Amino acid sequence: MTDRQLSRPIAWAVLVTLLLAGCAAGDPRFSAVSPAGFWVGLWHGLIACITLVIHIFDGDVRVYEVDNTGGWYDFGFLIGVTALWGHRAVLPRKRPVTDAEWQEISEKVEAKLKRKIRAWAEAEPDEDWNLVEQKAEDKLKRKVREWAERA
Repeated sequence: MTDRQLSRPIAWAVLVTLLLAGCAAGDPRFSAVSPAGFWVGLWHGLIACITLVIHIFDGDVRVYEVDNTGGWYDFGFLIGVTALWGHRAVLPRKRPVTDAEWQEISEKVEAKLKRKIRAWAEAEPDEDWNLVEQKAEDKLKRKVREWAERA
């Protein structure tokens, strides 16, 4: 990569960070008289990781708005944080499928396809049917294995 190609992503990252920091918690527009509500809490939750990093370098930027409406702000903040970062904790992780299970699935799919192809072949007999059947079985086995390895 050239210096010019490398500088564009860095410039964009700095610009986006500055824009997000402008909407971070600790904004003087929120006070006990006009506290931050649900939507502001949602936004602060979404940008929490970014504001945490910025807070390390600038103490005026906060992750959480102290002057808030209470429960509704907290609820929005919680939804915002979990929307981007906590979904893996809520959703169960997929259990890896073993080779034995893939083999069983492959055999079931292969048996069903053989039945369907055989029924089709018997309905329309052809002299090259054995070759076609073998090629179809081989391709099916390859495709099922490719699919299994991607999953």
